[in-house]
Amino acid sequence: MRPDRDVIIIGAGFSGIYQLYALRELGFDVHLIEAGPQVGGTWYWNRYPGARCDIESIGYSYSFDAALQEEWEWTERYAAQPELLAYLDHVADKHDLRKDMTFDTRVDSLEFDDTESMWTVTTDTGTRTTARFVVAATGCLSKPLLPTIDGVNEFAGETYWTWDWPQGGVDLSGKRVAVIGTGSSGVQTITTIAPTVGSLTVFQRTPTYAVPAQNRLIADELAALKPHYAEFREESRLSVGGIPCGPELPPFFDDLDDEHALSELDIRYADGGLCFQQSFRDLLQNREANARAAEYVRERIRQKVTDPAVAERLTPRSYPIAAKRMCVDTGYYEVYNRPNVSLIDVKQQPIRRITATGVEAGDTVHEFDVIIMATGFDAMTGALEAIDIRSGGRTLRDKWSDGPRTYLGLMSAGFPNLFTVTGPQSPSVLSNMITSIECHVEWISATLEHMRDRDLTRIEPDVAAEDNWVNTTNDCADLTLLSEAPSWYMGVNVPGKPRAPLPFAGGVGTYKQILDGVTIAGYHGFDLSAGNPEPVSRA
Repeated sequence: MRPDRDVIIIGAGFSGIYQLYALRELGFDVHLIEAGPQVGGTWYWNRYPGARCDIESIGYSYSFDAALQEEWEWTERYAAQPELLAYLDHVADKHDLRKDMTFDTRVDSLEFDDTESMWTVTTDTGTRTTARFVVAATGCLSKPLLPTIDGVNEFAGETYWTWDWPQGGVDLSGKRVAVIGTGSSGVQTITTIAPTVGSLTVFQRTPTYAVPAQNRLIADELAALKPHYAEFREESRLSVGGIPCGPELPPFFDDLDDEHALSELDIRYADGGLCFQQSFRDLLQNREANARAAEYVRERIRQKVTDPAVAERLTPRSYPIAAKRMCVDTGYYEVYNRPNVSLIDVKQQPIRRITATGVEAGDTVHEFDVIIMATGFDAMTGALEAIDIRSGGRTLRDKWSDGPRTYLGLMSAGFPNLFTVTGPQSPSVLSNMITSIECHVEWISATLEHMRDRDLTRIEPDVAAEDNWVNTTNDCADLTLLSEAPSWYMGVNVPGKPRAPLPFAGGVGTYKQILDGVTIAGYHGFDLSAGNPEPVSRA
């Protein structure tokens, strides 16, 4: 039995768009299904005030199209959401990709037919499509985490969610506004709306380490880089975080006196961005080195915030720096010097409930016109587990009930022909996502071409290889300080979610070398077979 399609792709963000392009170029019969009304993925949904990337624009972009690199002119060092969405719109138009996309359609279930070696894809519109392969390009931060606060639906004012901000924006001028959450979305929203609202009250559970973006217009920098884009991309693929961060420094205490160490931290902080966390090779492994860098950022917070009591509440002390996702800010701490901004530590004054008029925290009811929820995501696994994925009488949700189990973050044993782009236990969120996306998309595309050329129709990881990779991922995390933070890197932010390291902490370059080795060794750890004699489409 021949399936309706060779490949179904789920999601039209950066990964889904590139996967569609790559497979179509190879002659596969491929179609993409997207829950939203247009391309964009996370950059469509996350249009809250101040939303922007925390990776530099020149690296947070595709490398597969040399002409695109030349023609697209990024305006800022860190692109804002409208520019990122315009970029993806441009790519979709340039390559006429929309003709192979279906929008406003959510995939409800996937069921694998073991006899025919194909998936049945069922959507919320009732359509059922069979496909030999499915690529889940569902994103790492795309399943919103709804707060477990009593009365969340009782508020009589306006409630907004950063992950589904109204099209066209919201007029907050002069209003009494609460923001719940101080992760990246909260930090960006707070910084942007503070000057225009009447009053702003921030409810903070855990203070964040934020370093300055040093955002700026980059026309001259981009023009200077373009002739060297190829070298820049290759360096990105072999780097620790998927983007060059300058010369790798030695471990913190190797031949470095305190003055030299301070100088290096000054340089990284002044340059801005997440490369600060790569100031020293052992920053996330050596407790003393980490403590020195953390205290450096704490001192910067004290310098920026004029009220010592507020500065102390904003100062992280309970976890190592970079063990939770760091934030890149454009004046976040300075916001708290404004007379219309106040900060509530919910560990000292717990949120008891949302009332009709506001938020009850501690023994006080704070009245608001608007409540903004910046409460984060069920990261890495949430979007996949939201789909009813079944194979051999078992669901993926059940298999992952004690934590995700994958081989290389690409596939999960027992679920043949299902690929996950930047899935759990790959570098993903510990990297420049676009570098990691391209790595996976190109591997999936080359693998499917390899299989088609040999009339192979089924691929699945070995259980032993998967077990070894899960152990490798856990061991890599254990060599770091990641487990010492209550972070979504470990699944801790979701009540009831198993505590386990979700990304691979060994670095992008190391991961690429492992993946290349697996391929060269004849797809070591994967079982490729002619599970069904019907071949897929040929170019």
